[in-house]
Amino acid sequence: MNVSELQKIIDWMVDGARSAITPSQMMVECCERLIQAGLPLWRVGVFLRTLHPDFYGISFIWKPEFQNSPMMIVFQQGLEVRAHANDPASTRFPIIEDLRAEGVTDYIALPLMFMDGAINASSWTTRQPGGFTDEQLGALRALTPALARYCEIVQSRRIATMLLDTYVGNRAGERIMGGQIRRGHTETMHAAIWLSDLRGFTALSDRLPAETVVDILNHYFDCQVAAIREHGGEVLKYMGDGLLAVFPIDEYVGDDQKVCSGVLEAARESRASVDALHYPIGENIERFRFGVALHVGDILYGNIGGGNRLDFTCIGPAINLAARLEKIASRLHRTVVASEGFAGICSGGWSDLGEFPIAGFSKAQRVFGLGDEAPAN
Repeated sequence: MNVSELQKIIDWMVDGARSAITPSQMMVECCERLIQAGLPLWRVGVFLRTLHPDFYGISFIWKPEFQNSPMMIVFQQGLEVRAHANDPASTRFPIIEDLRAEGVTDYIALPLMFMDGAINASSWTTRQPGGFTDEQLGALRALTPALARYCEIVQSRRIATMLLDTYVGNRAGERIMGGQIRRGHTETMHAAIWLSDLRGFTALSDRLPAETVVDILNHYFDCQVAAIREHGGEVLKYMGDGLLAVFPIDEYVGDDQKVCSGVLEAARESRASVDALHYPIGENIERFRFGVALHVGDILYGNIGGGNRLDFTCIGPAINLAARLEKIASRLHRTVVASEGFAGICSGGWSDLGEFPIAGFSKAQRVFGLGDEAPAN
């Protein structure tokens, strides 16, 4: 093992592994450098827990790795785990049989200790006859603190990005990570606007336990979010049972008709999903109705708030009009309504529901409903 080359690898990693653009590329370059320095690696894995509502963790694999119990020992106890292929005691780990079939002679799992005490893991294997030497094991142990620091930085940025995506949306998250964090930092966006509401939510909340209401809301929002995201929209805000989403329109490309058609398709899919949503409560089955207003216009998109508490949201007359249209949809017992502007872009299949005075607007607004939809009672 070339000690001077090992130190160069450690220094390179501590300095941020600048020659590697992504964490995956870092793992490839790190393993290749270690092999050139005399470490006979065969299979390497780095396993990091993460903070995400849907994923337990992520892994960086230099060569395909299996889920196995040595990782659990590392995660739970922070101990290194050695499994020599010729050691009968290693048979307690099912993965060793698979590795032995590949010609692996030695396996070691090492903890990656983060500064906050979190324990993550790395695994290293070789096909060298006799397994790793003591010197080679010492090199791997010397490398892991630098690897842990690099992984901690990557993980912190990844968690920040995922949390922003989860709580404010992808586009807003990108802007915040890009430095748009000052109050009043806004930009104008031309977009199709989606504002929906669950019918009878107040009565529902009054007669059902709070935990049940939350579960219903989650199922209800699932009926919309998948369709919204699939058709290019971004959910900006949940307001009780209300949902605000935007579908950006690139005016220079001239894709307003394409975007609005996608929005209408998302509305149809959501309508079908909410209609199919049945929620059993005791001997009864709850059914649900919702309404969604579709509009298109310019919005102001960015940081708004007071003190050090900001919200990345959107405001403007177009948002206000969408909110008023949603109330009209409720009065008319309609599921999907659209402004004249939206219906004009996404023409066909609309019924003219008439003109309605809109609070806060000087002119009455013409409202359209889907032609295939009879008013609900």
